[in-house]
Amino acid sequence: MDTQTWSAELEDIFVNQRPRLCCVAARVLGNADQADDVVQDAYLKISEATTLFEVKQPISYVSRVVRNLAIDRCRRSAFESTLFAKEDEGEAASYASHSPEVIAIDRQALAQVVDELPERTRRAFELYRSGSHTQREVAHLLGISTTLVNFMIRDALTHCRQSLQGQMLPDR
Repeated sequence: MDTQTWSAELEDIFVNQRPRLCCVAARVLGNADQADDVVQDAYLKISEATTLFEVKQPISYVSRVVRNLAIDRCRRSAFESTLFAKEDEGEAASYASHSPEVIAIDRQALAQVVDELPERTRRAFELYRSGSHTQREVAHLLGISTTLVNFMIRDALTHCRQSLQGQMLPDR
């Protein structure tokens, strides 16, 4: 099968089987909007593949790719929720007992720690945490994969936590 034939068949599958593919993803994710995103990701992943190979059952193959991507997204979401849970709890903490000086010192310490990160990791971290961008948007802006963005954010958080643990005073 040549590239043009495969592209046409792939497009036909994603157009005509979209509701079925969304159901496959929604069963794993439990969310129709995320399922639609996964189907779109599957189309991009398959259509951008550089290696062409013989697929005997293209609909089954596409369904499997959609299911696997949905499982990956579900796992990534669970990982992120546990990773960021403590950090998000900290964002809800009240600063009423902190003086403006303490807050300024803490912010300065965090800025110094973030500046220690490699440039690309620092940029990804800032875009994701401060700029309110999704990991997919950060990946697009930086021209890298969402998986790499996920790892970069994880590494940045680990670095910040480890660096700031030694700087925090127990009374704060």
